[in-house]
Amino acid sequence: MFANRLKAAGVTAGVAVLLGALAACGGHGGDAASPSPSPSPVHGIKDTVSHITRTTTRATRPHLVRTCTPGTRQVRHTSRTGSGSHRHTRTWYTSEHYQNCRTVRSGTETYRKELRPERWCVRLDAVDGDRKRNDVWYRVDQVDYDRAQAAGDHARLDFVPVVPDTGC
Repeated sequence: MFANRLKAAGVTAGVAVLLGALAACGGHGGDAASPSPSPSPVHGIKDTVSHITRTTTRATRPHLVRTCTPGTRQVRHTSRTGSGSHRHTRTWYTSEHYQNCRTVRSGTETYRKELRPERWCVRLDAVDGDRKRNDVWYRVDQVDYDRAQAAGDHARLDFVPVVPDTGC
């Protein structure tokens, strides 16, 4: 029994040391020296724009509530005095009050589930000056989408895509 507790304590201590080392090195185990690359700016000739609306639906999930029940338990206390044959043990009991709390399901609740997020896309021709790279879709933010939509046909556009080559 004691050996199992000792093993569990060793594993717990090892995990704590590992988590501490990861936190010191920058968090999520990634290399702190090489952050994720951000999309580079692109330019090209406007082909078309596309706005994909957000789609949601009503869904239900369990409604969870926390319930607590009060309880009492007897706690044993001992006190020892003396030594050798004159040793005396005194025992007494007290009542300890506690709360037993748990999460239980209480019916259901409705919420809006997102099936498709809202997206703004721009399709470019002659991307970065390469006449052979045509019909490339880029996902952009709403400001760049509005600028692209207001621009004339075959206008030159410059922006930083949110996600490159998504196929919108």
